[in-house]
Amino acid sequence: MTLQGVRIGFALTGSHCTMDEVLVEIERLKNAGAEVFPVVSYSVDSTDSRFGTAAALKQKLHQITGREVINTIVGAEPVGPEKMFDALVVAPCTGNTIAKLANAITDTPVLMAIKAHLRNQRPVVLAVSTNDGLGLNAKNIGLLLNTKHVYMVPFGQDSPAGKPNSLKARMDLLPDTVLLALKGKQIQPVIISFSG
Repeated sequence: MTLQGVRIGFALTGSHCTMDEVLVEIERLKNAGAEVFPVVSYSVDSTDSRFGTAAALKQKLHQITGREVINTIVGAEPVGPEKMFDALVVAPCTGNTIAKLANAITDTPVLMAIKAHLRNQRPVVLAVSTNDGLGLNAKNIGLLLNTKHVYMVPFGQDSPAGKPNSLKARMDLLPDTVLLALKGKQIQPVIISFSG
């Protein structure tokens, strides 16, 4: 896999339990030659959780990417006019972000980055991580699956017995999803058996 010279915006939203998996994928993208630009939602920017502090996560993002984190709407707005990214990844992509994106709401740095990036008709890759993917958010996921320039990292039920509405992307398939999205193709299959 080579992404030499490809500029990837990498946006993180508040599924804090998924951050360690996501950091591994950011490193994989960097190792494949990509330039990675981190963007965080307000939740990621300010929430300390049992999975770690916001400050430690942002420090790790800076360490991996060598870039300052974009953490304001104003900071994310130039993504469109300056054509900053070849692709924009949102991982983890929470149900909240999915719902807002599907309904054209732009009230976080991540959503502004997506909106700004889509105006250039460039690929947005979503890696879903939500406890209501087969609940109220099912309609929003369906809408985004049929939205031009939006691509999904393959996902499935991560805990059918314990959390029957929960959906989670296979983060290890993220780089392959990005490679195909850059060619205008959706990786298949989209809905998978989750064995994580």
